[in-house]
Amino acid sequence: MLRFCCLGSGSEANATVIEASDGLTTTRVLLDNGFNGRQLQQRLDRAGLTVDELDAVVLTHEHSDHVGGVRALLRRRPLRVLCSAGTARAADLESGFTEVVAGECVAVGALRLVPFPVAHDAAEPLQYVFDDGDRRLGVLTDIGAPDGDVCNALAGVDALLLECNHDVGMLLASAYPPFLKARILGDHGHLSNEQAASLLGRLDRRRLGLVAAGHLSRRNNLPRLARDALAAVLDCDAGDVLVADQDSGLSWQRC
Repeated sequence: MLRFCCLGSGSEANATVIEASDGLTTTRVLLDNGFNGRQLQQRLDRAGLTVDELDAVVLTHEHSDHVGGVRALLRRRPLRVLCSAGTARAADLESGFTEVVAGECVAVGALRLVPFPVAHDAAEPLQYVFDDGDRRLGVLTDIGAPDGDVCNALAGVDALLLECNHDVGMLLASAYPPFLKARILGDHGHLSNEQAASLLGRLDRRRLGLVAAGHLSRRNNLPRLARDALAAVLDCDAGDVLVADQDSGLSWQRC
């Protein structure tokens, strides 16, 4: 069985737990951690977990909303850390990490991780597909301009956590300075609702049964706008599209 829960998703801090059980063992990895120790424990409590039940930390890239709480976590529990060499260097985690390379499968207990490269303004960013041998979960956040390789990496997933960072109109009308708007809108920035919907429309969705929008901006997006954009592609009710938000995250979902 493969399932996941999001502890929080947005521009402030991100963390997601992915769990696989094969009948004999259960493996849980934490994908990113931008939360301090107390926040992380509170959110793990909400998911019915403790830090001691985590088996590894997997990192996408070095930005503080994704790695800001990793050092504090490792001081409390010396977990295996998996990330690209570029992320390890940029996050100053060069000692004791396990290097993952785009396209090369990595086994962590009952889980298999397949990392793939993305266009984002970081040293060597990766996103991941998680696989328990039966079901597949794709995670895609923090990307500016997805290409065909990204679509291929996500083809045939059973569940997808997909960035819907901003509504373009809200962003352009916001008080953000011009340089920040340009960064977000650029080819190495973040996905708008429209870009996320376009990407979803290009995917092989024959097995896709669950879609959750994530990494929504508090200031430049609304959950209903993200839901509406994705639901139009999926030809479903907007309420069928889940949203992982900054405060509540997303409860356990089976893939």
